[in-house]
Amino acid sequence: MADSLKPDTAASGGLDRRRFLTWVVASPTLVVAARLGLDVPSAEAATSSEERAFNLYIALQSDGRVLTTLPRTEMGQGITTGVAMLVAEELDTDLGSVDVRPADADSRWLIQLTGLSSTMRYLAGPLRAAAAEARARLVTAAAHRWRVLALTLTTANGEVIAPDGRRASYGELAEEAARVLLPEVLPLPKDPSEYTVVGQPTGRLDARDIVTGAANYTLDLDIPGAVPVVLARPPTIRGSVQSFDASAALAMPGVLGVAPLPTGIAVAAQNFAQAFAAREALQISWAPGPASHLSDVDIRAQLREAIGSRPLPPLLTVKTLEGRFDFPYLAHAPMETQSCVASVVGDRAEVWSGAQDPKFAQREVAAALGWALTPQRVKVHVVRAGGGFGRRFFPEAAVEAALASRALGRPVKLMWTRNDDMRHGRYRPASHHRILAYVGLGGLILGWHHRAAIPTVEFPHGFGDLVTAMAGKYLPDVTSAVFFAITQHVPYLFGLVSQELREVPLPIPTASFRSVFTSQVGVANEIFVDQLARELHRDPVELRRSLLTSNRLKAVLNKVVLEGQWGRALPPGVAQGVAVLEEWDSAIAHLVEVDVTGEVPQVLRVVIAADVGLPINPKSVEAQLQGAAVDAMSTTLSAGIHIDSGAVREGSFADYRWLRMKHTPKTIEVHLVRSDDRVGGVGELGYPSAAAALANAIARARGIMPTRFPILDGGA
Repeated sequence: MADSLKPDTAASGGLDRRRFLTWVVASPTLVVAARLGLDVPSAEAATSSEERAFNLYIALQSDGRVLTTLPRTEMGQGITTGVAMLVAEELDTDLGSVDVRPADADSRWLIQLTGLSSTMRYLAGPLRAAAAEARARLVTAAAHRWRVLALTLTTANGEVIAPDGRRASYGELAEEAARVLLPEVLPLPKDPSEYTVVGQPTGRLDARDIVTGAANYTLDLDIPGAVPVVLARPPTIRGSVQSFDASAALAMPGVLGVAPLPTGIAVAAQNFAQAFAAREALQISWAPGPASHLSDVDIRAQLREAIGSRPLPPLLTVKTLEGRFDFPYLAHAPMETQSCVASVVGDRAEVWSGAQDPKFAQREVAAALGWALTPQRVKVHVVRAGGGFGRRFFPEAAVEAALASRALGRPVKLMWTRNDDMRHGRYRPASHHRILAYVGLGGLILGWHHRAAIPTVEFPHGFGDLVTAMAGKYLPDVTSAVFFAITQHVPYLFGLVSQELREVPLPIPTASFRSVFTSQVGVANEIFVDQLARELHRDPVELRRSLLTSNRLKAVLNKVVLEGQWGRALPPGVAQGVAVLEEWDSAIAHLVEVDVTGEVPQVLRVVIAADVGLPINPKSVEAQLQGAAVDAMSTTLSAGIHIDSGAVREGSFADYRWLRMKHTPKTIEVHLVRSDDRVGGVGELGYPSAAAALANAIARARGIMPTRFPILDGGA
């Protein structure tokens, strides 16, 4: 459901604040390209060649179908349906007539990175502009055909309609529209008040294919000649091969070859069962990895030591409150493990993968093959992925598949097992936090100081462009620190506020995790806000309301308090917790109700209120926020990675204790509060405040603030 709210700001952040360059690509039928620009298109721009840089394009085919190219990766978040809805809305055509296809890695696309909750935020404007341009040209083409004023024509259901009842389908007009030099009606997107498709809860266009198995993921692809390949991997993180004997493996039925790679020994066979059996027959001597001297206790000690001494409190401080928090390493654990199909022939390579940044994958594969200066030799096809959460920024599987293909002399279909994914992937780093709240006379909060000790988060992919990728690769600690600085803020009037990152160099591979630093820093902040309320004998909701600096946050907080019936009488051992977050042009609040009377805490209810501006598909927003809440419950209560002498202890969902359906509440309510028409981020939004609200509920039920996560980890 959606509730209206007056905007926080005067402008909505929509198309009135920016312009997009659009033009017609040379084509027999109408193809409109769009990219961010500083000016409106000229007649010359309308006839420019296909080689111009663009963000996306919309092609209208002669049968009336609309083909939209999407330079992002569908990973289950529903962007395919959202893009189709935007195009169908602006073109006044049926949603089912819009086909969305992913773009291969291509230098003409400025950014192809899927992350930072950026897809719909960045693409909605250009999409609307391109579709509106296409509609204007179709109307102009019909006006020329019928010799009438273009302003008298309307569009509906994929047709242009004249006042006298004449109709022409878009497919009929596609060729004529491609020859229009200048539209005779303004190519302006609709006002959101006119929307009939966007903003309506819509089932995913690919839902049937997903549930019936018709949707193709990487390992489903039937690439001619591709043979199954698995890797034998070291027992420790980033260990290496000292020596190996493959004679027994090569003698086994179906085995096609064995090849040493920098990360292990690749085994190819006629099927995966044979490849697994042969992998077990390999005799390998392993050298330990660079983290083999580290275990959990060592890591925690280094992080705590990095926090350093307390800073001096502000003048007039009468009391300093302190909170300490420990968070574990986390695996991303997408349902689809890392996999890749690759074919290397001569000086060319072709790769199929569900990469979150296909251009980075292209560069990494090219560098591994010795073609760093000519990455265009590698063609990367983007495939639907079964979850990403930041893990698929890193194309290790693509690099391994390409090297294996060249070594074996044939196309390969490389699979990472679940154990591979857990024990040899990348992790959200562990962290230790110290928060100091400085309190003056009368409970006045004079300052807030949060220092976080976190191993460097690796960003060699940058933000999707080559410049930030180079910075991320060669200045990783600087890039990590900059990202921390630009993303972390405290939304309260807490006097003098400071947040510091102390980076701790540890040889354990890291990657962005859902909401990156906020998954730890933001969670710790919101838990300590509750602790501050307890120390001041104030209701945590009342404290937040009085000190929040954002009207959007106040609105979503008020909504969850109303819907969750905050403050109502509850049985002993049952309590509620709240938390808020503003990030990626969106605001969210969670209310979690938990029962701690059993052996383990049981989440009874989750109520979410979110302001994502214009919810393109409310059903998709709801699904993403529900999924994020389950992720947050899992990592707050039970799921975490342990390091034992440089080896990851967890190997599957059997010991990486993600919540099962029986542990989740029957309903997770989502209420959308709309303040304006900006398009806000969703994918990462729902994790931090859900985790904090759950921890706050447990603290209120037990009377003790959780400080170490996951809560149910015994510390072994």
